[in-house]
Amino acid sequence: MILFHGSNIQVKEPRILERLCALDFGAGFYTTSSREQAEKWARVVTKRRRIGEPTVSSYFFDDMNLADIRILKFDSPSGDWLDFVVANRKELPVPVYDLVVGPVANDTTLPVIDDYADGRYTKAEAIERLLPQKMTDQYAFLTPKALSLLIFKESEVLP
Repeated sequence: MILFHGSNIQVKEPRILERLCALDFGAGFYTTSSREQAEKWARVVTKRRRIGEPTVSSYFFDDMNLADIRILKFDSPSGDWLDFVVANRKELPVPVYDLVVGPVANDTTLPVIDDYADGRYTKAEAIERLLPQKMTDQYAFLTPKALSLLIFKESEVLP
């Protein structure tokens, strides 16, 4: 399987940046199977950092060799997914996994998630609002063991 990572630089050797822990699935190296999502993220990151060029790096993911990997997978936005994302964004303790796969909480979904976290929506109301939205996937590699399953393929600077 091929996975993509959008950034302002080429990323040949993925790393886990511990200081970036208040993300959907915690501190990790994030990829997606959607090239379009990676391109969008590359442009966002480059604009935010005001340095570099929007770049998409691609990787072979050895998804056939997962026997010793602790994986949590969410197939769609669910109550469990919502609680896991909120816990990570609030930097609350969560179970330890090597790899977490699930929908991306993007700019469209974040207001709903924030309103749920603040108690304005029940879990059922939040999920009802999230389900119709087109959410791409994300693969969060949270440990060096999981990162070892990624093999750098190539990078492309976007026009």
